[in-house]
Amino acid sequence: MTRRVVITGIGALTPIGNNTKDYWSSLKNGVSGAAPITYFDTENFKTKFACELKDFQPTDFLDRKESRKLDRFSQYAMIVAQEAFNDAKLENHNIVSERAGVIWGSGIGGMETFFGESAGFAKGNGVPRFNPFFIPKLISDIPAGHISIKYKLRGPNFTTVSACASSTNALIDAFNYIKWDKADMFVVGGSEACIFEPGIGGFNAMMALSTRNDDPKTASRPFDKDRDGFVMGEGAGAFIIEEYEHAINRGAKIYAEVVGSGLTADAHHITAPHPEGLGALNVMREAISEAKINKEEVDYINVHGTSTPLGDVAETKAIKQLFDNHAYSLNISSTKSMTGHLLGAAGIIEAIAAVLAIKHNIVPPTINHHTQDPEIDSKLNLTLNVAQKKEIRYALSNTFGFGGHNASILFKNPEL
Repeated sequence: MTRRVVITGIGALTPIGNNTKDYWSSLKNGVSGAAPITYFDTENFKTKFACELKDFQPTDFLDRKESRKLDRFSQYAMIVAQEAFNDAKLENHNIVSERAGVIWGSGIGGMETFFGESAGFAKGNGVPRFNPFFIPKLISDIPAGHISIKYKLRGPNFTTVSACASSTNALIDAFNYIKWDKADMFVVGGSEACIFEPGIGGFNAMMALSTRNDDPKTASRPFDKDRDGFVMGEGAGAFIIEEYEHAINRGAKIYAEVVGSGLTADAHHITAPHPEGLGALNVMREAISEAKINKEEVDYINVHGTSTPLGDVAETKAIKQLFDNHAYSLNISSTKSMTGHLLGAAGIIEAIAAVLAIKHNIVPPTINHHTQDPEIDSKLNLTLNVAQKKEIRYALSNTFGFGGHNASILFKNPEL
């Protein structure tokens, strides 16, 4: 018999809320996290805005000495892991450490640390004065290591790197390890911190970012005819996921059950999606097939929806092809319209949005939609600009990454 997997704790650190409660409140109310960049001088950059964290100081959460040993993406990871751990009320329970693990996702890792150390080396006339924490701060797997050390979790421990699909990949791997009886519990999630000079400049060079500098708050506009690229975001998210009986035996609250997953490749282009959404179609089909449900039971899809000209069209084509007439009955929304694109952490914070939508029977909106794109079917319910109440049985969360990586995860209302 396949072991069941449930979500019992959530942690979120996002541009529209520094904890899960505030994040959900902003999602419901259609709050944009975009604003002019404060981290560096953007005078010579094409894009001068992003979705930064607001009113955030790492020392509000972490010891000052310890925080200095961590790149920002690791700081974010430690903060959301603690919130998820507290939310799951694990402090007073004996965890069998060998049966509990950490799987973390990050598309880029500590690139800011690499940039800073390299710039320092260049200014030092070639004298190698590197911080002894340079490499431990840089490597993408280090949040998983730090989390496991803090909570004494000795089960499977690694990092997934699949560009913007990274944290959804992490969640799928954790789901599978529990199903396969390799573990009973995971801290799983993802984090990213790329709002700095090479992060913005690099994506500008690819012409991937919006340059709507005159109106940042409306720049992330998935499905809108006048979308011109994504808006960079930062932050992290985490779940505590457990085997069902493990959770029940300790009296844990259950947010949702994880019931299906899919992983596919476009095999088409390093940055552009398959024009007909073939990879997206296949990955959603896989998730639904694994769950052994009818596609008509899916009520909500939190789409990848980056606000890029090609991606939004391809994903809606895939939804129409897979769901047929039911495509017009379900709700679709892109919460990137509010948070921006958190790259490797996008999947987990959007999975959190899908799970909270199930819990509260509210679909968060796609904000900033003003002009209908003739290439996107106007009859689809894209949950435009205002949240909608809806009883949600099953919710899908889609995440796609450069290189053609596709990941989709399916959640079930625990009351079904």
